[in-house]
Amino acid sequence: MRYVWWLVRCQPWRVLRGTVVGTAWMIGLSVRPYLVSRAVDDGLRAHDTRALLLWVAAIVVAGAGLSYLGIMRHRTMTFVREDATARSAAVLLRQLSRIGAVLPRRLAAGEVATVGGSDIGYTSQVLTMTGPGVGAVIAYAVIAVVLWAVSPLLALCVLLGVPAIALIIGPLLRRLERAESVYRHQQGVLTTRAGDIVAGLRVLAGVGGRGLFARRYAARSQDLLAEGYRVGAVYSWIDALTVAIPGLFLAAVVWLAARMAVAGDITVGQMVAVYGYVATLIVPVWFLLEGSYGVIRGRVAARRIIALLNLTPDHVGGPTPHDLGGPAPHNVGGPPPPDVGGSATVPGARRPQAGSAPVRPADLYDPACGLTVRDGRLIGVAADDPAEAIALADRLGRYVVSDVTWGGVPLTGIALDQVRARILVADHDSYLFAGTLRDILRGREASADGRAGNGDGRARAGTCDTLARKGCADHRVTAALRIASAEDVADALPDGLGTQIDTRARTLSGGQRQRVRLARALLAEPEVLILIDPTSAVDAHTEARIAERLRAARAGRTTIVLATSPLLLGHADTVAHLSEGRIVATGTHAELLERDRGYRQLVARGSDALDSEDFTGAEGALR
Repeated sequence: MRYVWWLVRCQPWRVLRGTVVGTAWMIGLSVRPYLVSRAVDDGLRAHDTRALLLWVAAIVVAGAGLSYLGIMRHRTMTFVREDATARSAAVLLRQLSRIGAVLPRRLAAGEVATVGGSDIGYTSQVLTMTGPGVGAVIAYAVIAVVLWAVSPLLALCVLLGVPAIALIIGPLLRRLERAESVYRHQQGVLTTRAGDIVAGLRVLAGVGGRGLFARRYAARSQDLLAEGYRVGAVYSWIDALTVAIPGLFLAAVVWLAARMAVAGDITVGQMVAVYGYVATLIVPVWFLLEGSYGVIRGRVAARRIIALLNLTPDHVGGPTPHDLGGPAPHNVGGPPPPDVGGSATVPGARRPQAGSAPVRPADLYDPACGLTVRDGRLIGVAADDPAEAIALADRLGRYVVSDVTWGGVPLTGIALDQVRARILVADHDSYLFAGTLRDILRGREASADGRAGNGDGRARAGTCDTLARKGCADHRVTAALRIASAEDVADALPDGLGTQIDTRARTLSGGQRQRVRLARALLAEPEVLILIDPTSAVDAHTEARIAERLRAARAGRTTIVLATSPLLLGHADTVAHLSEGRIVATGTHAELLERDRGYRQLVARGSDALDSEDFTGAEGALR
């Protein structure tokens, strides 16, 4: 509940206003039974028309006041919930931005979707207890005091009856919490599977796997349905008891009050008032029971939010901004992540002294595998195991702690923002955000131009500058598309570069998406570009064009291509064969074909043609 308490502390005055208004509304509900009892005793039984009219007018005024308080209560609590929802969304967005590439490895996409969707809302609903919830408790105490003035026996019935209701409902609430936790987890898993199926629908249809995955999804869906029935069964009992028990309680108290009225212990007006008080008490009791269910559901949701907030970025070593003389890191506007005691560390990891990145382009060296990347060269790396290639890219891009050096300086000793600005790791399956094709390709440049065009009194000059930059930027975009052999992608779209593309560019084919990603990486023009299988989804003719243009476009700048395609490796200045975590051979593509049997088999993708007597023809094809 620490997270919920943080949401309360972020808006204390609004929550206090909700508490005051909610309490006034709850207590105000008990005013009308008192006014009705006075109208009966002082007006009807005494045959006093003037007193009757006076008390009736008071009842009308009380009703109008209660209506106003009810409107203000609902309005205030809506503001409280919406504020909490917005804060939770902002905190989660900052956290997702902070942990970056760690997220897909630690949490399924469906879990993130359900946390960012329904869990935020469920957590915000808990704040309802700060308004009507607090008011219900106070109203319960006030009604008990008022009833004590009428009859101590009736007051004891109320004081003991409401806790008895809580004791009956309590075990069901605990059972509901367990069932809700399981249900929410399975819902996240199913959401992940649905997203995977939608993202790979074309591929599944192509390989005939659509039916298989549909059956698996249907089976998972049935499991979730069964779990949902279990949650619904518990909740139906709680919902039924929420209505039935207060009704029985009301009937018992009214029966007792009627017997006392017949015996002359209380007046008829007091009996009517008792009925009104107890009937009024049903409202706070209902709020408390509903609020208890909301708290249970909110606790489950808050735990899932906390689990996401507790994720920390992979420790990649190096100095922090504070080490370099900048401000100490802090969580701006967000809650202190619960259960997180300090920054993430790796046991045994060294924390090197703050160093400066090489002033000029320099060599990269990875002692873990023995790879040396010469400055300004196009290096190809063919790995027997794709996981080894990805691990190498993570080390060279400083996504993990390593002993990689850059110009003789430990990469982990350089400020991370300098590394990210100069070394770019481009995965062939990296995320494509929604937007126009131009914005997707240009990234931060497009955002900067958008801000420049939103005028501040210099709109005309700013617009001209923006248009000039846009024309220049479009020229660079077109050049990057040509290098990636993706001109046809823009040409096929109805509005060219201005065409809106949905999230992950699902309207494009796999090969088109891959070429768009390559063009985006080229447009960034990093000092060191690391490409992971950049052409795995394109045909051979397109791949040959990309290989030739890539070499020309990146001439004089360091480029590392992690792939097993002979078309790409054939254009590399140097090719390294990575096997079992070590570089076992280096040379040109042709040289490795001649002397490295494992390399020949790798680039031939397991073909046995290289082992036949017709090796010369196969070698020529690979070259």
